[in-house]
Amino acid sequence: MSERLEDIAVKMVADGKGLLAADESTATIKKRFDTIGLVSTEESRRDYREMLFRSEDAMKKCISGTILFEETLFQKAADGTPLVDIIRSAGAIPGIKVDTGAKPMAGFPGETVTEGLDGLADRLAKYYDAGARFAKWRGVIAVSDKLPTHGPIKANAHALARYAALCQQAKIVPIVEPEVLMDGEPGTHDLARSEEVTRWTLQIVFQELAEARINLEGMVLKPSMVIDGKKLRKASVAQVAEATVRVLKETVPSAVPGIAFLSGGQTPEEATAHLSAINGYDLPWHVTFSYGRALQDASLKAWGGKAENVAAGQRAFAHRAEMNYLAAKGRWTKDSEKAA
Repeated sequence: MSERLEDIAVKMVADGKGLLAADESTATIKKRFDTIGLVSTEESRRDYREMLFRSEDAMKKCISGTILFEETLFQKAADGTPLVDIIRSAGAIPGIKVDTGAKPMAGFPGETVTEGLDGLADRLAKYYDAGARFAKWRGVIAVSDKLPTHGPIKANAHALARYAALCQQAKIVPIVEPEVLMDGEPGTHDLARSEEVTRWTLQIVFQELAEARINLEGMVLKPSMVIDGKKLRKASVAQVAEATVRVLKETVPSAVPGIAFLSGGQTPEEATAHLSAINGYDLPWHVTFSYGRALQDASLKAWGGKAENVAAGQRAFAHRAEMNYLAAKGRWTKDSEKAA
């Protein structure tokens, strides 16, 4: 008997646990490996992800699910164990990134629309058979004094809704990810502009989800926090949390079981501090993390691509996972970093 979408969605956001976003494309992981002088090969990518997934204590306590790139979903560990089995043995749920990336949108300079709907139903069936029980699709919203415009928000929201419908049809929980860019160009927008665009984006996204007849109880929202541009960054932790909570309460139905924030270019400690502050509010949803770089950066550097550094890499990963576990419960403080 297959598990209900609603039950899977609740597990993805429950008990302070969050999602490990390990779905970097081949091009993106190459850039990450370049920072440690490691050549990106199928084997080195496998070794890196295996190190993370075998961080048993961190995975069992802090990670509810892992978002995978397609290559990783079908990979086996060095000893022949499928990586999805390692994830499941830690009590986490395997998931899969299914979009094919944001591409320039014709007629809208500086704005993009995410592609990947063609053939998605067939791919989802294949991913389900391989063990994936949730999926992720990212829509990207550029911000400036003139951007975004309505057309790209509408196009991205419509694509997110069509993707979500196909996922639910395939018994896969959709993560709906509309990212309002913090680190896009020019990156000088203030907190009020971020709040305005995030509110506008989420209103249109949920309108499209309703029109596509999405079961809101069988999905997870992965939004960006309301935060000022990367080249401005004047807002305090408290201001970011207040603005984010205000927008979410105005736009996200309480039927959605959980919100798992992306880190969106924040430093690891910033992403943790903001998440903890948001969880200081009385919220109708479980609110947690779905972080990539903010969970992995220290681990990647500690590992450095060397087998003798696997334990060091796992310790670094466990530390950040623990900090975000505390943040998802609203219990992180700066002293937590020192005590760990």
